[in-house]
Amino acid sequence: MSSVASINGYHRRWWKEAVVYQVYPRAFYDSNGDGVGDLEGLRLKLPYIKGLGVDVIWLSPHFDSPNADNGYDIRDYRKVMAEFGTLDDFDAVLTEAHALGMRLIIDLVVNHTSDEHAWFTESRASRDSDKRDYYIWRPGNDGLPNDWTSIFGGPAWTKDDATGDYYLHLFDPKQPDLNWENP
Repeated sequence: MSSVASINGYHRRWWKEAVVYQVYPRAFYDSNGDGVGDLEGLRLKLPYIKGLGVDVIWLSPHFDSPNADNGYDIRDYRKVMAEFGTLDDFDAVLTEAHALGMRLIIDLVVNHTSDEHAWFTESRASRDSDKRDYYIWRPGNDGLPNDWTSIFGGPAWTKDDATGDYYLHLFDPKQPDLNWENP
């Protein structure tokens, strides 16, 4: 989107008036015939998307994930899910989008991680773990810490057998919530 000055004193703001196109990588365009959309498929279709008048691509989760919740359970924020490609493929999408005058926004999940994320693995290993307070843990002396329910239904707490404590997950039990009170 151009940074056109103003029309009758009105200034356009890209973040307010852009045409945004959300892409869920798995369901988009498969570049290698494996039946799964991928980042290279997105890169190949960027000129077409630009031709639709799109200013911004909103890329749904593409990070490494066990995929319990369509990629919203991130195992490693520094890796691309293998079936979608590589970090080089991501860089190529970003470079091509910018060359076409488009912006790229990524769907960055920071409320929770996967229960397979290294932080959670360390957090659940011991009450004395230096990562313990990265997540929200509560003792369950007589059952659940409270009656909160998850977005997906059922309790928002799951008992972890390693320490007997419960961890909070406002979504799926495979998505333990990060503790934003932890400095």
